Amino acid sequence: MIKKYKLHYESPIGIIEIEGSSDAISSIMFVEENEKMNLIQVETPTVLVECYNQLEEYFKGSRFDFTFPYEFGGTEFQKTVWQALTQIPYGETVAYQHIARLIENEKAVRAVGSANGKNKLSIVIPCHRIIGSNGKLTGYAGGLWRKEWLLNHEREFKKVRA
Repeated sequence: MIKKYKLHYESPIGIIEIEGSSDAISSIMFVEENEKMNLIQVETPTVLVECYNQLEEYFKGSRFDFTFPYEFGGTEFQKTVWQALTQIPYGETVAYQHIARLIENEKAVRAVGSANGKNKLSIVIPCHRIIGSNGKLTGYAGGLWRKEWLLNHEREFKKVRA
């Protein structure tokens, strides 16, 4: 059995729980603020500390992609969708239809939406960059207000970066 570790990062839009092994991150999810906070300790694996630091850089506007090791569990279809999500450039949005075309399965728009909703690596696998075909914000596990905040944050720092 692989030992799992948890670490909490206090972001500008709520507490993010980072979970992983000593080798890779498996989950980055928003949690309720009344949960017990797990802070960096001596035994915290390096990969969790690196994830924490990279999230910190992302929220400060100095990181635009992530380099720590992560793993996602799911069906092959879900993994294909999640991999496609990583191709959406920082500060940009696309519709579910775009991802369906990208994975060469144009009729799978609803399945793409379902896979998007099961993403456990928030921000890193940028499901917040998916919008409806009408250009409106659609569901986000962390709440639409967070999705809107993340998109505005990225657009602002994309201008600075350009």
